[in-house]
Amino acid sequence: MRFETDQPARPFIDAPPPVHRRPVGRAHAASVRREITSLDAERDCQRIVHLLVAYEFPFDLLRATEMALFHTFGSRSVARLLDRTSEFAARGQKRYDDTRLLIGQFIERGWDDEAGRRSIEQMNRIHAKFQIPNDDYLFVLWTFMEFPLRWTDEYGWRAFTPHERAAWFNFWREVGRLMGLRDIPPTPDAFDEFVRGYEARELMHDPANQRVAEATIAIMAAWLPRPLRFAVRPVVSCLVPARLLPAIGFATPPVWLAILVRGALKVRAQVKRVVSLERHPFLLAHSRNRSYPGNRYRIETLGPGHERDALQAPDR
Repeated sequence: MRFETDQPARPFIDAPPPVHRRPVGRAHAASVRREITSLDAERDCQRIVHLLVAYEFPFDLLRATEMALFHTFGSRSVARLLDRTSEFAARGQKRYDDTRLLIGQFIERGWDDEAGRRSIEQMNRIHAKFQIPNDDYLFVLWTFMEFPLRWTDEYGWRAFTPHERAAWFNFWREVGRLMGLRDIPPTPDAFDEFVRGYEARELMHDPANQRVAEATIAIMAAWLPRPLRFAVRPVVSCLVPARLLPAIGFATPPVWLAILVRGALKVRAQVKRVVSLERHPFLLAHSRNRSYPGNRYRIETLGPGHERDALQAPDR
């Protein structure tokens, strides 16, 4: 298990990688885990992350990254910037889809792939328009490192292995380097210590926190039939860290509801061990895209400022 490196990770595509087939009558292909085990957690972190996202945990990692993004709204520094842009309030679904697509490209393909590289470059162009403190960048990066691990520990059909956790950390640390972040903590423990200090300063209530959080709840609620939309806010409140709730102005959910919501996810995890209805592999192109029907978009038109660039030729 290796964490410390100042060198770019090596490409994971030296030869066409294998496509794993799900065995008849099995929920998961054991060959995926065998391949992960055979790979190096630092050199091959891009390939390992692809296997985790596309084969092992497609649902879980999507939900975990949603909770990671939601947690960032508790930072008054992050939320004030997001609030000033009015992106969540004015174009919430597009803002969500743009973020999901940009992040999804390099998670699924790695940064050595052209689409993954272009996605990171596009994120850098978007962020360059704003004066964002390095500590805010590090805090957001940490949420993507940490929340998927917590989610799979709690609600996944299995937890990440130590080998996978190391690869996940190495992957995101390299993403941070490619985004130009400074002073990235070299180990998970060091990163946790940094975040404890950051949250002591910034994770506190601010009107901007609540406005951005409420706008995001509205986005999520719109995905459901109208009679069910009331449940989104309390359910999300059950799944985020308790320390976030005062910062975004949300009430602590009833204990019975927290038990019910978390229990339902744990039951799903047990079922998922033996039954899976997800595509194998499940790729970004297979997901529903509300802002870009048919997944027709160009990476360079994702993000603020391209609202008039309607449907583009699909990116491959």
